[in-house]
Amino acid sequence: MNKQTFAIKGMHCASCVYTNEKALKAISGVTEAVVNLTTGKATLTSEQPVDAKKIMDAVVSVGYQAMIESPETLDEKIKTEKIKELKNLQIKTTVSLILAGLVVWGSFPGLMNTAPDIVKNMFYHFLLASIVQFWGAYDFYKAAVSSLRHRIANMDTLVVIGTSVAYLYSTAVVFYPGFFERLNLKVEPYFDVSTVIIGLILLGRFLEAQAKAGTGEAIKKLIGLQAKTARVVRNKREIDISIDEVVAGDLIRVRPGEKIPVDGIIVEGESAIDESMVTGESMPSSKYKGDTVIGATMNKSGSFVYRATKVGKDTMLSQIIKMVEEAQGSKAPIQRLADIISSYFVPIVIMLAISTFVGWYVFGPSSAFIFAMLNSIAVLIIACPCAMGLATPTAIMVGTGIGAQHGILIKDAESLETAHKVNTIIFDKTGTLTQGKPSVTDIVILNKSLLPGGESSLLSLAASVEKNSEHPLGEAIVNKAEEEKLQLIKVAKFKSITGKGVEGLVSGKKIYVGKLLGSDTYPEGESLKDQGKTVVYTYINEKLSGVIAIADTIKESAKEAILTLNKMGIDTVMITGDNKTTAKAIGKKLGIKKILAEVMPQDKEQEVKKFQKEGRVVAMVGDGINDAPALAAANIGIAMGTGTDVAIEAAGITLVNKNLMSVVSAIKLSKQTMKTIKLNLFWAFAYNVVLIPVAMMGLISPILASGAMAISSISVVTNSLLLKKAKI
Repeated sequence: MNKQTFAIKGMHCASCVYTNEKALKAISGVTEAVVNLTTGKATLTSEQPVDAKKIMDAVVSVGYQAMIESPETLDEKIKTEKIKELKNLQIKTTVSLILAGLVVWGSFPGLMNTAPDIVKNMFYHFLLASIVQFWGAYDFYKAAVSSLRHRIANMDTLVVIGTSVAYLYSTAVVFYPGFFERLNLKVEPYFDVSTVIIGLILLGRFLEAQAKAGTGEAIKKLIGLQAKTARVVRNKREIDISIDEVVAGDLIRVRPGEKIPVDGIIVEGESAIDESMVTGESMPSSKYKGDTVIGATMNKSGSFVYRATKVGKDTMLSQIIKMVEEAQGSKAPIQRLADIISSYFVPIVIMLAISTFVGWYVFGPSSAFIFAMLNSIAVLIIACPCAMGLATPTAIMVGTGIGAQHGILIKDAESLETAHKVNTIIFDKTGTLTQGKPSVTDIVILNKSLLPGGESSLLSLAASVEKNSEHPLGEAIVNKAEEEKLQLIKVAKFKSITGKGVEGLVSGKKIYVGKLLGSDTYPEGESLKDQGKTVVYTYINEKLSGVIAIADTIKESAKEAILTLNKMGIDTVMITGDNKTTAKAIGKKLGIKKILAEVMPQDKEQEVKKFQKEGRVVAMVGDGINDAPALAAANIGIAMGTGTDVAIEAAGITLVNKNLMSVVSAIKLSKQTMKTIKLNLFWAFAYNVVLIPVAMMGLISPILASGAMAISSISVVTNSLLLKKAKI
């Protein structure tokens, strides 16, 4: 499916979001439209790219403006517009509040006694109020008129109706006082109501915009990690160039203390690299020739040269930024409920305001018209659904940002919402719970006279012969010898014996490495096999001299992760194609009780579905191509970042680091985010449920109502920002 992302200007509340989504979904060929109030972005999903003019017309038709730019320039354009909008909002807020303050000073009982005569003049109040009403609230009118033209009501509609009623009534009082005297109404304008309401709503929007900017800090930090230049080796000379000029295949020199510009593979030298900025791992990672390095990570010690393999938008950092942006722009299922409620909410509020006016006008005390007008205005103002629109997207933005900083990439909001419901986690064994490659675990000396150097002698001789072999077990022995920095000896008359092992002459000695020969026995070998290890025997001049045990070792973080998940009441399951003996041995070490062994790759998906049929919410953690169907079938797929692209694409969450405790962190993050969302929605709904009846009963003034409305929006955003302090 094709995805198009663009920005929408002029949105302020949940009903704005619902209105735009409805208009965009009506475009022919669009299968899904998601609009995010916090980011100001919309994402269209369609089989074929939608014409830009159709998108712009759809957005304009409901009173908003679409900004369609290339992905490279869209964020910069949005940033520029937000800075411009924030500055404009700051000016309007400041001027409106000053003018409103002057009106209050000249009209409020008691306070007006301290004001000069000009400030107490009603015509002066009319002039100040007109500036606030038509300049300060211009954007409100623009949005409200456009929405009403399309038979839609939003937050701006409520503000415009409420303040316009107060302003027009006050204007009539100023210019036609006799008319009101004949009706036995007090000749008293309410310009303070209209100006203060607009001033406070503008202040609320300004503070809200500033707070919302904080929810996108994660993306800014990620972008800020990128190196600006690269030292490239060209024509045998080292030159510094802009990172944008680096091409795949370039040889790049990185010195101690420098950032790695782009992704690549080391061709010369070695170093320790701090990858915490991308993976969340605090300990530096040792890197040698042939190892992969990630752009934007920090070189701590050695100098090395590496070949660039991925540049520009293909680097891991760019992919992380893209994934985080898409997640922040997506919509959690819980948010859709709030959007639907908001779409009906505004028309209901208008009806309640009319009912309030009629009720007070018919049954109110003397000056019933004034009570009716002020109380209906209070209902309109206090009910603005800003907080409902901000409740979910602000929390999602902060939550996905925190995840990215800890090496947890969340593909969409639905995955973040689902993670906290998981009660069963199925782990693939190879490459997920284990390192994914065999390594030497035990070395046993059986003939000390032939091996005077002990374990080092045995390992050196075995590795010298296995160096000529291509068998994975032989490679494990050679790797161990190289790690120990042992010297390998040249082998003569090397021979591979099918189904048994390898042999050769090393310093005149006949060395054989493989299975037991003849009638030789080693009873302890069975104990090693029960632990899931493969036993390799070494003969020197046809005498059994030593034993090397090899296994796919368990990741350091696996045991802690399984133990923590078990304590959280989450059932852990291991699935593998390995034999039952090896699988049980590893499962026992980790504390996993449910073992699914000898499972064919194509059957992993069916095993996931079996658990789902039992009513369980299943997460699948894997890294290989053969895990992709199971990752896609699970309620939530969690892919190891070291895994295949296919597995990562099929998963909802990707762990950039190799630390399995990140599975625990992802679940904790989901719980904290959902707790924040539910708290936000509770207060947003409770605020309206409690205060609308209060306003209808005349127990709150329109000015206090506007202040309460602003506070509710700011409190929701602030509560979401508190997520940053959550411990995951």
